[in-house]
Amino acid sequence: MILNGNDFLTYEELLDTADNEGLTVMEKPLTGSDGRIYKNRIAIRSGIDTTVEKSCVLAEELGHYYTSSGDILDQSDTMNRKQEYRARLYGYNLKVGLMGIINSYESGARNLYEMAEYLDFAEEYLKEAIDCYKSKYGEFVKLDNYIIYFIPYFAVMKIATKPILYTERT
Repeated sequence: MILNGNDFLTYEELLDTADNEGLTVMEKPLTGSDGRIYKNRIAIRSGIDTTVEKSCVLAEELGHYYTSSGDILDQSDTMNRKQEYRARLYGYNLKVGLMGIINSYESGARNLYEMAEYLDFAEEYLKEAIDCYKSKYGEFVKLDNYIIYFIPYFAVMKIATKPILYTERT
């Protein structure tokens, strides 16, 4: 996979990734879902308006390709729900990742709308990714010199790497 300067994959790059894996991606008039994968074919709902939304769907379908096996449409089955979770997490990591969150923070993004715009994907997808990361990591996760808080509120903080000295004037 080739990452662009912002460290996230565009729809075109995801299409290239799928092609390199021998997968065929086509837009189809799907009902009931935005994407489906069957063997080496991925269908993306043709009514999706933007490449931003299409990239989110394709990332999840690639997640299914890499992590799922068999028909998992019946979500009342625990094993199917686990496979769905793994596929979504894979897709979120492909599109967002913890470093994507940190990079958007470093770029000056201070709310979900700005982060989604920086990362070039749907705000709802970002919310779902954050919920998934909250489920995986709990209250917070530390990565390099950053802490990403998920509970009680979503926040990104940079950890000071040099000691701060305070002196009193007399």
